[in-house]
Amino acid sequence: MNFPPPTQFPPLILDDIKGAQKMLSGVSRVTAMEGSRHLTDLVGAPVRFKCENLQRTGSFKLRGAYVRIAGLSPEERAAGVVAASAGNHAQGVALASALLGVRATVFMPVGAPLPKVAATREYGARVRLHGHVVDETLAAAQEYAQETGAVFIHPFDHPDIIAGQGTVGLEILEQCPEVRTIVVGIGGGGLAAGIAVAVKAVRPDVRIVGVQAAGAAAYPPSLAAGHPVSIGSLQTMADGMKVGRPGDVPFPLIRDLVDEVRTVSEDELSSALLLCLERAKMVVEPAGASPVAALLSDPKSFRGPVVALLSGGNVDPLLMQRILTHGMSAAGRYLSLRLRLTDRPGALATMLAVLSVADANVLDVSHVRTDPRLGLTEAEVELHLETKGPEHCAEVAAALRDAGYLVLN
Repeated sequence: MNFPPPTQFPPLILDDIKGAQKMLSGVSRVTAMEGSRHLTDLVGAPVRFKCENLQRTGSFKLRGAYVRIAGLSPEERAAGVVAASAGNHAQGVALASALLGVRATVFMPVGAPLPKVAATREYGARVRLHGHVVDETLAAAQEYAQETGAVFIHPFDHPDIIAGQGTVGLEILEQCPEVRTIVVGIGGGGLAAGIAVAVKAVRPDVRIVGVQAAGAAAYPPSLAAGHPVSIGSLQTMADGMKVGRPGDVPFPLIRDLVDEVRTVSEDELSSALLLCLERAKMVVEPAGASPVAALLSDPKSFRGPVVALLSGGNVDPLLMQRILTHGMSAAGRYLSLRLRLTDRPGALATMLAVLSVADANVLDVSHVRTDPRLGLTEAEVELHLETKGPEHCAEVAAALRDAGYLVLN
């Protein structure tokens, strides 16, 4: 999604974030910080999760939205607010508006997940479905703002939004005063910028590492160019990171205060989400799991104690199902194979016996006899197996080949 450049604002300072923290008292939760034994062992130093997936509305977005809307003049509040979002920002604006007694209209894409649409409505916002991509939804929201006088609430490109998100950084310092590295996902940059301002003002020695999905990484080329640049295609399961251009307000803060920005692959995101679910019992969306993905990809490069920010937990159940399958495959826990065998009575049972000896659990079997690619006496079998890791996957495939089967993939 590409947003227009905002009006110039004065630099954000620690006092702004402390003021936001007072404003949010009794509104946002001071979310829990939980240890991760598995990641602690991998990193060789304590690793803790800052659980913003347990925040009200399921993400950190409420913080910035509330501070922004609370700062409006009485005349602006009377005109109402409007936002465009496929998920977390929509819910944050909806709840913040309800708490402050402000009328909210939220534009969401036609294909937005139904649970997110329902939650936004339940928080009190009027939802308008428009467009099939967020850029179209954004244009509709901005047109609505111009027509009605409603205040457009940007998801990341405003100092009040960044100040609200920066309160997460203050909480991290309070809950883990010995922290040496903070790892945070980056979409437009509001969260990382706010945390960087808060943390570096108090503890300049703390290293802050930003993480982006490799398929939607606008910050690395922008940092190299020295100014925000737009990227074209955005290909990632992490919807919260599908931002085609860094925000003009957060960009210089990230450039000056964030020590490093890394990228992670889709396989790494899937594996991280699976780890959060299995080991930490945390439901985390792909963007929220990006810090965990960075830790898994290069654990020895982080100086501990490390705090990894789980920024959100709003994931559509259908997407979760696909991601978990992808994550199990990436972790070597799920194996799909096609193989050829002689089409005779008992051939399938014989092949399944080989899998039983190899200790692979068969989840699904598809048996094809009539494909024109097959010889007169051939059959093709597609297998979906539950396995125990990459080494076991290799062992299963080797056992089938040793038994004389042609393994196609």
